[in-house]
Amino acid sequence: MRKKFCSEFFEVTRVAKKFDRRTGRFVVNVRYKTRAVVSPRTLAVAEAFGLGVDDFHEHVVYDDVELRIGPRDVVYVTGESGSGKSVLLRELERALAPDVVNIMDITVDGSKPLIESVGRTFEEGLELLSRVGLNDAFLFVRRFDELSDGQRYRFRLAKMVESGRQYWVADEFCATLDRDTAKIVAFNVQKLARQLGRAVLVATTHTDLAEDLKPSVRVHKRFGREIAVRYFPNKVNERCSLVKEVRVGEGVRRDYEKLACFHYRSSRLPAPMRIFALRHRGETVGVIVYSYSPSTCFGRRQALGRVVSVGELNRDFAWISRVVLHPKYRSIGLGAMLVRETLPLVGRRFVETVAVMARYNPFFERAGMTRIAVRKPSEGVLNAVDGLRCFGFDPVFLASERRNLLILSRLDCEQLRGVKGVLLGVSECPFKRLAGAGVAHKPFLLRGEFAEIVSNAGVERLALMLCNLSVLTQTKVYLFWRNPAFEEK
Repeated sequence: MRKKFCSEFFEVTRVAKKFDRRTGRFVVNVRYKTRAVVSPRTLAVAEAFGLGVDDFHEHVVYDDVELRIGPRDVVYVTGESGSGKSVLLRELERALAPDVVNIMDITVDGSKPLIESVGRTFEEGLELLSRVGLNDAFLFVRRFDELSDGQRYRFRLAKMVESGRQYWVADEFCATLDRDTAKIVAFNVQKLARQLGRAVLVATTHTDLAEDLKPSVRVHKRFGREIAVRYFPNKVNERCSLVKEVRVGEGVRRDYEKLACFHYRSSRLPAPMRIFALRHRGETVGVIVYSYSPSTCFGRRQALGRVVSVGELNRDFAWISRVVLHPKYRSIGLGAMLVRETLPLVGRRFVETVAVMARYNPFFERAGMTRIAVRKPSEGVLNAVDGLRCFGFDPVFLASERRNLLILSRLDCEQLRGVKGVLLGVSECPFKRLAGAGVAHKPFLLRGEFAEIVSNAGVERLALMLCNLSVLTQTKVYLFWRNPAFEEK
């Protein structure tokens, strides 16, 4: 079968592609003819160089090119601009239709928060966003239009995963991204595709993505009909090339402050015991903060099978209070690397932490920590949050101290007493945690002490307490690590 697209000066003759889905054998022919537009200047060129302006000149792009592409292959098409990469990718996409999703065909509602734009449920949305490296509480509530180019690319990748299509196609792959971000995205694309049993077909002028994409089919298209096709074992690449360039070392508070804006609880850092920084080419791209363990914590007794004394707690325990990565460097295993390499360096017999994100991103467990327990919010806390609705508080925004203060400042005395009544009615709650600032010197608070704090609280203190109440609504995971160096002694 032969198709022709003709005009007075341009004719494309394309022999129909052949594709056998069973064997993955794909054959394509593409050629076109051109002749010059007749004008005084083109006639002058023809006369000077002895050209025939009325003659058609044939150009062969693909001449019986055969490719073997399976439903789980990663295909990397490279070549200079104009060499025919996009033509090949377009023909492959047509042959594989309808089980194809093109990253540029994905429609995105730029006005909706990311968490509302992906996944059938809240949990599925968080999991999809976390898998592509958009695992940040701030990013969950941001809109697509507010993202950087790299973050937009990651979000489109999440949508490709969600589509369920077998073949993922991307022309001009990562062309607009800086090369470090491009390598991270390429690594994530192949990792996700291979984990899910999908195929990836990308085309780009850049040849620096081979190590991270680790293609099973490598196509390099030169001008004319020249083309090179190579096949490799189809194995997942477990390590992004950038990981080899990062180093973990001793850090200072300034390292944390550089990245604090990327943590949803950036303003309240417990007194640090040790700080370690992750650096790439001299720049701080990650930080972990170890602090002193709290006097009480769910899961600790379950981990050790006994009660821990205050003296033992101060001597043998450390607490991971912050792990922050620059958004650009997420989803390539650096979080797990930062935890794994620093756990022995802190010099304590036991290390523990409590994390919300551990429900969706198990990097603590990949680093060697053990998940011990999961704590869901108490019914009393949930009832209190629901009871605040009548005063104008939305549970979604209860973590915003500024927003809480704005609402509280508009309430009259009777309504403020009502808000305090809601807080006083909370049961099964760590009152010291809810009270917040000003009680660090106390190991715990009795209900009577808590009631006195609430009764005397001004709007600023109440705004902070409502933020703390929001934190108590989270489902959290307790994780634990034993230092083998101590076990051997």
